Amino acid sequence: MHAGRLEGLAWRPAKGKPATADSLRLLAGVGIAGDLHADALSPRQLLLASASTYGDLGLPAQALRENLLLDLDTSRLASGTVLQIGAQVRLRVMFQCEACGQLDAIQPRLAARIGARRGVLARVLAGGTIGRGDSILDLGVLEQPWHDDWRERVRRVLDAVPASAVIEYRQLARLAGIQSSYCRAFPRLVANLGDGYAAKAVSAQSANPLPRWEGAGLFDLY
Repeated sequence: MHAGRLEGLAWRPAKGKPATADSLRLLAGVGIAGDLHADALSPRQLLLASASTYGDLGLPAQALRENLLLDLDTSRLASGTVLQIGAQVRLRVMFQCEACGQLDAIQPRLAARIGARRGVLARVLAGGTIGRGDSILDLGVLEQPWHDDWRERVRRVLDAVPASAVIEYRQLARLAGIQSSYCRAFPRLVANLGDGYAAKAVSAQSANPLPRWEGAGLFDLY
């Protein structure tokens, strides 16, 4: 079903400032080619935002730091939805992007006012080149949904850790799509999930002899 069009593109080179572009090359399972945040083990390969959010809130260009600007309401995209852009590229919607306090530097109380309109994070299912003006098709919910609550995402990652391995806190944050600063909350959070979970996550300094799981196959499993 036709959903809209691609109105803007931007990427973040590994070296240098964020840059807008007329077209981008996306790599399946990785993200934007050459982008700082391209990561096969991250659910945050791209950020999609709505053009209407900019108009309604009077935001300056790239205020939301999105990769793709769409003329559709991203707050209505359910996790697991697959979007096709142009003839080749397919994206998997993962979860809504949390409105953090850094937005308040753009406008007073913007984080509170923007609500669920911050944008959505996505992974690249099928790669190719996309450009401004490309059509966007909403193919429906075809993939497993992920939770907007970061705590539930942590639980999901821990559920995937093999019985013969453990995961370090920093890698747990990476796979759950949250900032590494959340690692300090992991010991209490994991302990509250129960004994079966507490044994699965360790600090980088842990003497636990079990091999460290990096997350291979996580996004194929879930």
